[in-house]
Amino acid sequence: MDEQQSSARELTVVLDGFSYLECPRWHDGRLWVSDFYTDKVVVTDGRSGAGAEVVAEVPGQPSGLGFLPDGRALIVSMRDHRLLVRDEKGQLSEHADLSSVVSGVLNDMVVDEQGRAYVGNFGFDLMGGAALRYTTLTRVDPDGTVTTVAEDLGFPNGMVILPGGVLVVAETFAGRLTAFDVGADGGFENRRVWAQFGETPDTEDVGEAAERLQVGPDGICADAEGAIWVADALHNRVLRVAEGGTVLDEIPTGTGVFACMLGGDDGRTLFLCAAPSFPEHERRPVREAELLAVRVEVPHAGLP
Repeated sequence: MDEQQSSARELTVVLDGFSYLECPRWHDGRLWVSDFYTDKVVVTDGRSGAGAEVVAEVPGQPSGLGFLPDGRALIVSMRDHRLLVRDEKGQLSEHADLSSVVSGVLNDMVVDEQGRAYVGNFGFDLMGGAALRYTTLTRVDPDGTVTTVAEDLGFPNGMVILPGGVLVVAETFAGRLTAFDVGADGGFENRRVWAQFGETPDTEDVGEAAERLQVGPDGICADAEGAIWVADALHNRVLRVAEGGTVLDEIPTGTGVFACMLGGDDGRTLFLCAAPSFPEHERRPVREAELLAVRVEVPHAGLP
């Protein structure tokens, strides 16, 4: 990996007392975020001490979040392989059932300007200790139609759509960011590596793969200079990365960080989903997860 700068910036706590926060999204002046093991989606204005409002309860475990053109929220329901839609009254209903096309619990998601949702899945039983398996990305069209759009991905996780219409997905266990050009019909073309962090581990053992990875890219977000902030789930830091893999900046967090999102009034607040670790058996019984914030120079761009 290229040599990077390291930034000592002040991290502030926005929210605490949660189980495991993921998939933060800045939308209409507020940050939405899923709390895995309380089955809740909460929103906050991003100010420290302001508290949070519960906007949805998802018994199937909430994950990826996004928004349709009419403002309704889409929420991934991980364990029952469904995509839910939240109406203006806060009621949830099924938008699509992905159970026929996925091989693991659902994961993160990005929604484009046309309302097409791109959804990842684990591909194997991560928490149960199964062997690592590569998997797919699924597109859900606004009418609920489900289509597999990419295969052979090493744990597809956070995603962004850059302003030029390029979708970039973090492959956590492949140690890379992979890009696709998104066609007018929502299909993918020109698959390529956007950033590679060291060698991809050639093993089916999750623990061994984690030890070998130089970066474990989890949640990601993009900025106005075309760089991508990457939550490194294995090394207690977020990285700002340019296309090609050059690391432009590093912010150590002192704790595990699993997702990030640029937001705030000027788009220059980087929100971080932090917890001491990620295994479910460690996170479910306790309330140690925090939402952190740090100021950066370049504002948000792209989706989400």
